[in-house]
Amino acid sequence: MSALAGVRLVTLALNVPGPVAVARLVAEGASAVKVEPPGGDPAASFAPAWYEALHRGIDVRALDLKQTSGRDGLDRLLADADVIVTSHRPSALARLGLEPASLAARHPALRGVAIVGDTREPDVAGHDLTYQADAGLVDDRLPATLVADLAGAECVVSAVLLVLREAPGTHRQVGLRDSLEVFRTPRRHALTTPGGPFGGADPAYQVYRARDGVVALAALEPHFRARLYTALDLPLDAPLADVMAARSCDEWATFARAHDVPLSVVPRA
Repeated sequence: MSALAGVRLVTLALNVPGPVAVARLVAEGASAVKVEPPGGDPAASFAPAWYEALHRGIDVRALDLKQTSGRDGLDRLLADADVIVTSHRPSALARLGLEPASLAARHPALRGVAIVGDTREPDVAGHDLTYQADAGLVDDRLPATLVADLAGAECVVSAVLLVLREAPGTHRQVGLRDSLEVFRTPRRHALTTPGGPFGGADPAYQVYRARDGVVALAALEPHFRARLYTALDLPLDAPLADVMAARSCDEWATFARAHDVPLSVVPRA
């Protein structure tokens, strides 16, 4: 049997973290009903293909929770649910009668996982970009991916699994900004700051311009480093920028396989 067979979820969580987490849980056998506002989930417009993939096998229903009829419809769904997943701020949940105390009064067996921006200040507005900026993970360009949203989704999966093992009525908060704490640690220890071991100081751990593109070299361990420099007939730890620029990406990929050196070609945008 699937690991989560028989687990019933109701999710109100929109955008990225909630849907990603619920899709993971459904893939492990849980069943899920998603309640969306009448206008739908914004993700359906800005990433329709991803939205479609994340909602396969999920029963999506439109309910206006600002109306009594919508809240009554949600309560009927919650009567049979094991866990509710939300992504509203606490003040919004309170206005809808969905804060933990109210839910416990109406559905004492229900457990809950609430996705917030920051567990220290859960009512403060924010999004993935601002959380990454707070964590020191943004420079002068937009991030390459939604680290806070996706790391937060993993934390949501863990939180759901934990509340299922805890007492009925248990509720947990997951903070998207909190989920970035582990990603901040390498910078706090100066590993990835400019000039740090993984921040450009080591010529064998670097991104280089090749003749026709970009390659990422990670010959970090001594045996990889020795193979690299021996194959290039260069002194250990010699600068590599000019050498790397002299070959194409395909040539470097072939070189890396032949000499068992960690190297990848960076895909073109």
